[in-house]
Amino acid sequence: MTGEVPGRVDVVVVGSGHNGLVSAILLARAGLDVLVLEAADVIGGATRTENPFPKVPGLRHSTGSYLLGLMPPELLATLDVRIPVLRRDPHYFLPTPGGAGSPYLLFGTDTTATRKQLAEFFSPADVAADDALQAELAALREDLAPAWLTEPLPVEETAERYVRPELRKVFVDLVRGSVADYLARFEFRSELLVSMYAVTDGLSGLNAGPDDPGTGHNFLVHNMCRLPGSGGTWMIAEGGMGTVSRTFADAARASGARIVTGAPVTSITLDGGAASGVVLADGREVGASVVLGACDPYRLMGLLPDGALPTALAERMGAVRRTGTTLKLNLALRGLPSFSCLPEGAPSPFGSTIHLLPGSASLTGGGGEPPMAALRAMWADVRAGRLPAEPTIEWYLHTTVDPSLADPAGHHSSALFVQSVPYELAGTTWDAALPGYVERLVEICERYAPGTGDLIADAVPLTPPGIEAHFGITGGHIHHVDNTVSFADRMPYATGVDGVYAGSAGCHPGGSVIGAAGHNAAQRILADLGR
Repeated sequence: MTGEVPGRVDVVVVGSGHNGLVSAILLARAGLDVLVLEAADVIGGATRTENPFPKVPGLRHSTGSYLLGLMPPELLATLDVRIPVLRRDPHYFLPTPGGAGSPYLLFGTDTTATRKQLAEFFSPADVAADDALQAELAALREDLAPAWLTEPLPVEETAERYVRPELRKVFVDLVRGSVADYLARFEFRSELLVSMYAVTDGLSGLNAGPDDPGTGHNFLVHNMCRLPGSGGTWMIAEGGMGTVSRTFADAARASGARIVTGAPVTSITLDGGAASGVVLADGREVGASVVLGACDPYRLMGLLPDGALPTALAERMGAVRRTGTTLKLNLALRGLPSFSCLPEGAPSPFGSTIHLLPGSASLTGGGGEPPMAALRAMWADVRAGRLPAEPTIEWYLHTTVDPSLADPAGHHSSALFVQSVPYELAGTTWDAALPGYVERLVEICERYAPGTGDLIADAVPLTPPGIEAHFGITGGHIHHVDNTVSFADRMPYATGVDGVYAGSAGCHPGGSVIGAAGHNAAQRILADLGR
């Protein structure tokens, strides 16, 4: 345990993820005595920079979250903190498994070049569709920005209060509906483009397929990038994602909050139905009239005495509980892969999100199902407990943009973000299946960039149960509560138990590194305390 644990404080924050640290800053600045208790030996929850590679111990790496995009700039201004970010240009790379001349896309700040690639490799109709999609998303992003830093309303009320009249029905249909239906409105000619948008924004982190209701909400959340200089794209936090949590922790301590690591909380105590404190794993108790669960909502619910939570809320949260479907293969690379579809002199793709999509071979004469059919087949495999032979992969390689992560030997920090896989496997175990599946994922990379396997110096996979164990997230679900659940249907900040609050990614506005839930939970606490 790092740090002394006092016997009594005003507020105990359970968990030092980025949301918990945001709350700690705001509550401490309001004059409250705040104690943050973290079960792990490091702060940050899944927002960490670690040295995870036994064979390459000097290489630093964002083991959990890996990009910063959705944090509202107004929140950073309120907190008066600065997080150094690096813009990726290009930010998307969509290769196909073929030689030079095969279709590809490099989305970046050069919109003329992007439009030329779209027209040349796909069609002029896809240029028009993409323009229309981006314009609509920009309008929704502008309208919804204020809704993220306040208590949520039901979807229809959100539309009435925040969204311009001509987009209200679009907004409601998007949030309630599927990402496949939303993208179909724009009449893209290329299924590969539709699949790319569906996967990276609609399905990322979800326990859902492209046709499932609520996947449109996840798509919307992932398109709320508003950080200055981002151009509506995701950015790299310089020094890895641990920079985010360290920045917030420094600000929390400077404001008077105390942070103690290695201090797991095992229960929340109540007196007369109201919060009276917490009990730690070693038996010590800390008295407090306010307890804020910055852990996932299911962990928070498990800390309360049986029957304490209002029945309706317990039943509602139980009904939307899902396990995670994300596998992250963290990689240390000796050198940079070479993508066979890229012509000589093409811009470097390595800072970007590299989309390896099932069905892409159908564009280059390689056969197989078309992209959207392949996407649906992947989800059918996951629902049956099978590891998909053709999963979707987002490949990252951040050291070319942020060399501060590299070790003296120049290894590269890289990862495969694989969506979707089952939490539990039918007829086998993760321990038995994982080595072969890692080989399969590397084989897929080799289709696009031959020789990739020879570049791997070390590999550290995190399955959904591995994510649960490493980061302490119930079910290994990186959103805490599936992002198919939106606005007022997510975990409320005020739980209905006097003095017990929630403020994690499982609350509004959604799962990702946003920080708005920490802000909103703190504001609710201060309002309830009359501060």
